[in-house]
Amino acid sequence: MAFSLRPTYGDRPHLDGLVTRLRDYLDGELAEYEAGLGLEHETPLERSVLEPVWRRSRELGFYGVHLPEHLGGQGLSFTELAALKEEVGASGRVLATSVLGDMGGPLRIGAIFEHATEYQIEKYLLPVVRAERACCFSMTEDDAGSDVRRMRTTATPVPGGYRITGHKVFSTGGTFADFSILVARMDGAEEVYSAFLVDLNSPGCRVTPGRVPLSGQNIESDVVLEDCFVPAENLLGEEGQGLRISLGRVTANRLLHCPTALGAARRALGLALDFAATRRVSGGLLLEKQAIQHTLADMATDYYAARSMTYDALAALDAGERPRIESFMCKLFVAERAFEIADRAVQMHGKAGMVRGAPVEVIWRQLRMFRVLTGASEIQRNGIVRDLVKSVGGAA
Repeated sequence: MAFSLRPTYGDRPHLDGLVTRLRDYLDGELAEYEAGLGLEHETPLERSVLEPVWRRSRELGFYGVHLPEHLGGQGLSFTELAALKEEVGASGRVLATSVLGDMGGPLRIGAIFEHATEYQIEKYLLPVVRAERACCFSMTEDDAGSDVRRMRTTATPVPGGYRITGHKVFSTGGTFADFSILVARMDGAEEVYSAFLVDLNSPGCRVTPGRVPLSGQNIESDVVLEDCFVPAENLLGEEGQGLRISLGRVTANRLLHCPTALGAARRALGLALDFAATRRVSGGLLLEKQAIQHTLADMATDYYAARSMTYDALAALDAGERPRIESFMCKLFVAERAFEIADRAVQMHGKAGMVRGAPVEVIWRQLRMFRVLTGASEIQRNGIVRDLVKSVGGAA
């Protein structure tokens, strides 16, 4: 894998064409749309702003591009999808996560088609693919983050369905979603969890703005359920399959979070390089200072190493292997090294990098979160050691 701050895929013409068209859209039409609305990274996002992006991205073939052809996608490999996600992360666009469907769209629901009934596919999933409906995912609670088994939201069987009571937090995009893929503990059982499709306008269910995270993005919500009735036909899979469904394809999902962070790191490196090449200090360019040169060299090397290991693991996944320990390693290394790249970029910018809303400052906050989100670095280390011990015949 060659090093480049603007990767090309000449050996794969179809992917190269997709990447080129995606860059054109992100840097052209989408950038103009955001500028016309005066959007910034901390602007509260309303559905009226997002829906045109969903529809236009679908028209251009990006929304749900990873899905199989019979669902309107192009059946991309994991490696191909990662290349597109990296471009999304590198774009710096406020609405970038709406283009491929990360934000309440097809990327959120793609893995659950195999568990859904025909009724659920027709009513809930296909409308998401068509950019007509949006969803969110609700599993995290105040006392149930990495340790999901501490969740207190309960589902009680009643005639015709279930009554659900609980309080979910950090349901990303819930304020503009139509329904939630929600996981609850079955009432009266210690370790039995089920997944449900919950209409967010149901009686007993309310969505409130969530706490604003470090990134400053106003996209989080709380989903509060008080004796909310969910019909039996909205049970996703079977009772007791909730964690398996919600955490399914965990190796693939863990790996596919990395390219977006790699894209952001790539952008931070590019911004630092441009700044050093134009900033004059002590009668010369910042780039002429050996300390700056060495810092840039280290940043580029970290990016190349993180990207190489990620795409190597994705290639193994495409080949039918299950790179479980590699996925832990990639999430750990990408999270730590991408943040280090952003941190050095801020340091190189000096005061200009510490202004709220400055491009490198925005990236810094986003990548600091990535060290915790989708499994903190400590969780990844636990997984690595556990699999290492198993590989030599021990028991973790």
